[in-house]
Amino acid sequence: MKKLLNIGFSALLFGLLTVSCNDDDYETIESIDKIKIDSVKIVSDTMDVFAVQSIKTYSRYSSQCQGFYGYDYIHDSPFGRSITAYKYITGGPCAQQSFTGANQINFRPQLEGKYTFKFWNGGNSWITKTIVVK
Repeated sequence: MKKLLNIGFSALLFGLLTVSCNDDDYETIESIDKIKIDSVKIVSDTMDVFAVQSIKTYSRYSSQCQGFYGYDYIHDSPFGRSITAYKYITGGPCAQQSFTGANQINFRPQLEGKYTFKFWNGGNSWITKTIVVK
């Protein structure tokens, strides 16, 4: 019985030491903010209904404590879309080196027509792209 208690206590102590010494590689997200989309790359300005096309967006981040968080993808009308990108900001130690990040939206239209995309470029500025779906 004493041997079983020693093994149990040793396992508990080892578990506590392992958890307390665990080095977390991730920093906590402190805030989310808009980030302007600097440029947009559309492979083809015409496509078929139900086909999938990747639309790439590029944004510049001011430090390594920032990164892509997600898009706000709004259907303004049956053929209009407004896209705003968001970044996360962490508070940990990081390089104050700026970088450009690329992200993508997969567009799969279900109706024929002329789709107009507006990508937020800061302030009241938008980058406008059009895709014709046949």
